[in-house]
Amino acid sequence: MITPTEERKSGTVPVSVRPLGEADLDQADEIFRVAFGTFLGAPEPKTFFGTADYVRTRWAADPQAAFAATVEGEVVASNFAVNWGSVGYFGPLTVRPDLWDRGIGTRLMEPVMDCFGTWENRYLGLFTFSNSPKHLELYRRYGFWPRFLTAIMKKQVAGSVEVPGRVLYGELPAAEQVDALSLCRTLTGAVFEGLSLEREIVAAHAQGLGDTILLQGAGSELDALAVCHCGAGSEAGEDVCFVKFGAVRPGPEAADRFERLLNACERLAAERGLGQLDAGMNLARQDAYRRMVDRGFRTWLQGVTMHRPNEPGYSHPDAYVIDDWR
Repeated sequence: MITPTEERKSGTVPVSVRPLGEADLDQADEIFRVAFGTFLGAPEPKTFFGTADYVRTRWAADPQAAFAATVEGEVVASNFAVNWGSVGYFGPLTVRPDLWDRGIGTRLMEPVMDCFGTWENRYLGLFTFSNSPKHLELYRRYGFWPRFLTAIMKKQVAGSVEVPGRVLYGELPAAEQVDALSLCRTLTGAVFEGLSLEREIVAAHAQGLGDTILLQGAGSELDALAVCHCGAGSEAGEDVCFVKFGAVRPGPEAADRFERLLNACERLAAERGLGQLDAGMNLARQDAYRRMVDRGFRTWLQGVTMHRPNEPGYSHPDAYVIDDWR
């Protein structure tokens, strides 16, 4: 996701692009917050996003897919590429506000596109604000096309119910985690060929960001999974459980499995003492969206996903998937 910008000074500046290093993270994090806070009119942009962390967590998940732009040796922007098997996306791409509209965002598109080529992802995407025609045009030049809106939704945790067959990845012995990852790949591959959330599952566990819910089915298959970030220092922030990705096994009973998955996510939030549950939903997944609204989820932020190629991917009426590509 790139921060939409207002008109600033025209012309380019001498920019260098290199890997984002650990020593750069404080500066990159400040730029990320100030860029979004400035665009959205926050009174104190430096504190925007509060205790949520997108920069350090994404860098730690894959340092080789994190990039910095520098001007005269100083970090002024960053971008991150994400590998979900056959699916790749990027963001947040943020530029220091005094350097908006100087060609820096374009320079940071180059290394992430190289990552996608190396990984051989066949379906690419991003999330951006739908009221930013400048950025829609920028991404169109790279073959991305705007499709359905994505609603970033939240609800207050109102209690929880027992969810039969629920297992947490982080509570499994190491040997069983290997088998669980294989079952997760089978499930996500049924949703979209080659889709794999292994990177997110392992990162959430290794960094202590939250946990992954696994819902066992009647047989050996998984019925559903949800990668959840919990609390401060994760992408959720204080008092929030954020469903980074969730999906159910496709088929005739997918809607029922989705209801069960939402129950499990709310139960995890309650168990962790978190008051709010956040989740992103592409509006092409019509029934899934309606069911979330019926449960009390309300949209607090809305953007558009852009796809390359211009195809639905796993955002279609029969899909029961939670994500937002931020």
